[in-house]
Amino acid sequence: MTDHRAQVEELLADYRRSREHLLAVQRELAAITESVSTGDGLVTATVGARGTLTGLELAAEAYQRYRPAELAEEIVRVTQAATIKALAGAGQVLSPALPRETDPQALLLGTADLGVFAPDVPAEAEEESFEHKSWVDRA
Repeated sequence: MTDHRAQVEELLADYRRSREHLLAVQRELAAITESVSTGDGLVTATVGARGTLTGLELAAEAYQRYRPAELAEEIVRVTQAATIKALAGAGQVLSPALPRETDPQALLLGTADLGVFAPDVPAEAEEESFEHKSWVDRA
């Protein structure tokens, strides 16, 4: 019985270490922000780890320098560039916590193959049902 207790304690310790590691990864992901500015510095977009726009700074001169359609294009361009940087950073943070075959950026974008997280189960095992079988020996 002592051997089982030691195994349970080891499993609990592994669980706690994994949980703490995942919490640290989550905190690092939440802290990621990236900003990109236009060459002239008049437009700056800031995004979070998943590319969500969290800040947009437009200098007063931006309204004079750019026509409305050009300004909109610049906003989209710097936001996309900041998103690429943020996703790269998030991928670096997330990568050590994922199985080797997993693309962290694809996971963040929702396009990853999640098959690496599911155990391989033979098709016949999925279809077998024990619902109507008796386990009582009828001797």
